[in-house]
Amino acid sequence: MNKILEGVHEFRTQVYPEQKAFYKRLAAKKQKPMALFITCSDSRVLPNIITNTEPGDLFQIRNAGNLVPPYGASLGGEVATIEYAVTQLKIKHLIICGHSQCGAMQALLKNNIPDDLMGVKAWFQHAQSTRQIVRRKHARKSGHALHVAATEENVLVQVNNLSTHPCVAVGLSSGDIHIYGWYYDIASGVIRQFDQSQGKFVDLEKTALGTSPMPIREW
Repeated sequence: MNKILEGVHEFRTQVYPEQKAFYKRLAAKKQKPMALFITCSDSRVLPNIITNTEPGDLFQIRNAGNLVPPYGASLGGEVATIEYAVTQLKIKHLIICGHSQCGAMQALLKNNIPDDLMGVKAWFQHAQSTRQIVRRKHARKSGHALHVAATEENVLVQVNNLSTHPCVAVGLSSGDIHIYGWYYDIASGVIRQFDQSQGKFVDLEKTALGTSPMPIREW
């Protein structure tokens, strides 16, 4: 906790004074984020750092496993945030980002969540399709390869879930909204994006940025 408190002090006494004008402008105008960024709560995943963006650029949803409840399955914070992002903030770019060494994916693969973690068990119901897809498509994989496959498949499952939300579905049908599926490798810093034409995740640096939105995936 001391490190956090020291950080607050450093921000207030050093960082803020140097960027005071920026924060004044930020507070004086309505937020207009460039994208809705849905990712895991993992403390090693920092959206603004891996995208080199500033405060005000990303509207974020963070939870265990970067899961998106399909429409009608929940009326919690994820649903409200998605609706607000799309209908009120008029965000057109929606990113779902999974990552390497994801504890949620490890738990999903092992399927051994303790019974007393009732909230976790209920939450992971939104990734049941992921478990079944991995079991059928990647039965011969193990270790790191299996974990990567599960994380990537989960991103695609959550993209499908996201597309069931009416406000998103309307935007997709009109071409106003684009959904992107990402996989972030913590150790290498590489981000891969799902390429519909190739049917796989490819290095984002090798794709044309902003020109490869991922359409709804059909199962």
